[in-house]
Amino acid sequence: MNRSELLFLYDLNDANPNGDPLDENKPRIDEETETNIVTDVRLKRTIRDYIDQKYDDDIFVKEKASSSGEGIQDAKMRAMDYLSKNEYDSMELAKNELSKNLLSTSIDVRLFGATIPLELKIKGKTKKQTSSLVYTGPVQFRMGRSLHKVELTHIKGTGAFASGDNKSQKTFREEYVLPYSLIAFYGVINEVAAEDTHLKEEDVDKLLDAMWNGTKNLITRSKFGQTPRLLLQIEYSEDYYFIGDLNNKISITHELDNDKEIRKIADVKIDVKNLLDNLEKSKDKINKIYYKIDENVSFDDNDNSSLVDKIKSYGIDVEELSL
Repeated sequence: MNRSELLFLYDLNDANPNGDPLDENKPRIDEETETNIVTDVRLKRTIRDYIDQKYDDDIFVKEKASSSGEGIQDAKMRAMDYLSKNEYDSMELAKNELSKNLLSTSIDVRLFGATIPLELKIKGKTKKQTSSLVYTGPVQFRMGRSLHKVELTHIKGTGAFASGDNKSQKTFREEYVLPYSLIAFYGVINEVAAEDTHLKEEDVDKLLDAMWNGTKNLITRSKFGQTPRLLLQIEYSEDYYFIGDLNNKISITHELDNDKEIRKIADVKIDVKNLLDNLEKSKDKINKIYYKIDENVSFDDNDNSSLVDKIKSYGIDVEELSL
């Protein structure tokens, strides 16, 4: 497997891409830059849930009821799902079995890694012994950020139910949304860590499918309308090489008075000049660029086909993703 970099853009209207439970579930905003933040954990949850629904792969990090029927599993209990016995001759034997079973079945551990605590009965020991398995994920994402300043909107509404028994007054609900946010995620697929987790090429295919279609199919009240706009996978031919910081090599332009007036993808053009300059400089170290571009995206001084043609003009091989 070769090293790859990922650049993923998606947008949404009148929604909350990633609420902060410690702040009234408001969309996360960097107060200094007034940009919207979406955690890598949110994107990974989207990817895990989509793969869990569409494919037969096992997902390690998922909510499961505890064996007692009360509450949900903690990480130690979840780890026991991958072991055949409750008592082992040694911790090393248990860890070997856990590692073998996890990496052969759980695609999210192969993609994102995991820290897995263990608490087991070991023969000859009176108390349960503890240890852990740690895998660094080959696929790492930076926090997603909007490419523009956003406006936080507070909405009040009336609930469907009465505020109490024998009362006619209905409850009120309040929520915070963003009128618009165009979010960029940057990620790396590390070929060295991929060897440790046994990451496969078909896992990466499912990852890209889940980034694009999982985002689109996350149909909840707070996320409805999320639309993938751009996905690039830059695959390198030289070990340990990558351009880096791809999300900061693109920007947007528009003709509105300020960023907070943006309401739709048609209001902006994506400026990729800096990205293209970097691709041209690195053309001899790039094996191939895989891409998917939504037809509604406009590029500054370019159209969609000319962006791809520009990359082709550097002698870089390109292929559109079948998503």
